[in-house]
Amino acid sequence: MRPDGKRVKGLSPIVAIVPYIMPKRYDAQNTVTEYIDEDLMKSYIREKRRSGVRINHMSIIMAAYYKAVLANPKLNYFIMNNRIYERNHFCVSFVMLKQRPDGTPDETVLKVFLHPDDTIFTINQRVQETIAKNEDASYANSMDKFASALFAVPGLVRFVVFLARHLDQVGLLPRAIIDLSPFHTSLFITNLASIKTSFIHHHCYEFGTTSVFVCMGKPVPGYALGDLDKRAMPMGVVMDERICTGYEYAAFCNDFRKNLRDLEGLERPFDGSAPEEPEESAAEEQQTEAAPEEQELAGV
Repeated sequence: MRPDGKRVKGLSPIVAIVPYIMPKRYDAQNTVTEYIDEDLMKSYIREKRRSGVRINHMSIIMAAYYKAVLANPKLNYFIMNNRIYERNHFCVSFVMLKQRPDGTPDETVLKVFLHPDDTIFTINQRVQETIAKNEDASYANSMDKFASALFAVPGLVRFVVFLARHLDQVGLLPRAIIDLSPFHTSLFITNLASIKTSFIHHHCYEFGTTSVFVCMGKPVPGYALGDLDKRAMPMGVVMDERICTGYEYAAFCNDFRKNLRDLEGLERPFDGSAPEEPEESAAEEQQTEAAPEEQELAGV
């Protein structure tokens, strides 16, 4: 038993042997490009803004993805040391752009935990509050502080990463470190549309437990949607094929697409419990009524 999951037993021999045949995550990466109806998302974002709730693209993707995972739980599996594990939580890591005190651009990686009773509103609020806390140029989150401390001592980084990697393989890496690490995550997502850049197919990290990486790109004409009058947002998706079968991935993708066509459906708790009224976070209250298009697209 690992602190972040339990080993899956009772697998068919062909499924259980695959991680031994492809022991590295980069051996087992499959890629696909998905296209989302950008006009539909923008219309929904504007509608919610008129009602006083600010939602961005990344929160929509997270919500649709997580709801599909709840219906297809094997997408939250991960591989460690040739074994398949079921993660006991769901979290998302994402990159945020910020400025250093001297004004130069910098990046930090944030992590949020999602829950079955979440809605798109609670997910969006959690994302916005996490972003707002990290926007201060002088603020360093736990991961930033940990990395800075490692580099303060010559040779310490190499030793700590070596130790963490080996403790992780035998299931002894502490939960506190796992929760801190952005590489131990159910989903890693980045939004290149926020810097007006096309999507890429980003690798899943060999360090940690990332099984799926999603990269959002700047909108393109809707040829993939069969309608050139529309705009589509492309997403490069990279998956660890060892966590489930192709049929199960296809079922998940079908649910994910369905969720993105029914955005109002994301407003109800994913576990079927009674919904709560959305609250406008402090970060949202500080924003002006008008926002540029690139801010709408940004995950940050």
